[in-house]
Amino acid sequence: MSAAVEGRAGPGRIAAAFADLGARRQAGFIPFLMAGDPDLDTTLELMRAAVAAGADLIELGVPFSDPMADGPVLQRSAERALRAGAMLPGVLAVLARFRAESAVPVVLFGYANPFLRYGAEALARDARAAGADGLLCVDVPPEEADDLQPACDAAGLDMIFLLSPTSDRERIARVRARARGFVYYVSITGTTGAAAPDAAEVAAMVDKVRAATGLPVGVGFGITDAAQAAAVARIADAVIVGSAVMRLVEEHAGLDLLPAARAFLARMADAVHAARR
Repeated sequence: MSAAVEGRAGPGRIAAAFADLGARRQAGFIPFLMAGDPDLDTTLELMRAAVAAGADLIELGVPFSDPMADGPVLQRSAERALRAGAMLPGVLAVLARFRAESAVPVVLFGYANPFLRYGAEALARDARAAGADGLLCVDVPPEEADDLQPACDAAGLDMIFLLSPTSDRERIARVRARARGFVYYVSITGTTGAAAPDAAEVAAMVDKVRAATGLPVGVGFGITDAAQAAAVARIADAVIVGSAVMRLVEEHAGLDLLPAARAFLARMADAVHAARR
C-alpha cells in the first residue's frame, strides 16, 4: 500500500475530504456506482475511472431486489448486478481491492434487508476492514437505527442519513443527533432520476440543514448533466450523481464502456469543481 493511502487510512477520511474541499472552496463530486453492473471487475475499473476523473468520494451501491428509493435506471442496474451474482461479500472484496490503491473515501449505499441479514456488527466490522468509510442504509431512518448506528460507531464508520424536501424540524433534529460524515439531501420527492431539482428550493433547504446539523450537505437525485451539477455545486457541499452514471453503463452494454465513463465522469467533476470560481 502506498504512503498516500496509509496517510489517510482509518476513521476520518470523509471529514478530511470535506475539509480539503472547504480549503479549496469547492464542492465535492460523488458518483454512485452499482457494484456488480455489469460485473465486479468492471465495477473496480469504474471506481478507478472515477478517481482519475476527480471524484472526491464514491458511493458504492449494494444491489438489492426491491430498491424502493431507486428509479427505473437503478432498478435495472441492481437487477443486472444480481443476475451476475453480485452479493455483499463480493462487493466488500472489490472494495478491498480498491482500497489497496486509493484513499478516496467510499460510502456503502444499500437497503436494510441485505445489511441486517449479514448482521449489523459483522457488516460494520467487515465493511471497515475492507476499507469503507461510511454506510448509508436508505430504508433505515434515525429512529430505527438502534442496531446499525452503534455498530457503525464502534467500527469507525460514518452512518449517513437522508433528508428530503418534506423533512420537518423534528426529523432534522433526529438526523442531527445521529448523522456522521455528511447529510444526504434528496433534492426531489420521488425516486432517483425522476426529475431535475429546483435550485432555489434546494438552496433554502441546504442552508437550513447545514445550520441545524453542523455537517456538510451532499445533494443527490435528479442531477443528470454538467449544467445541473454546477448549479447544485454552487449551493451544496457535494453533488451526488447516480442514475446518469448507471444509465451510461446500460447504454454501453457490450460496447466500449470505460472511455465513455471516463469522459462523462470528468465532465461532471470539472463542472462541480469549477462552479464556485
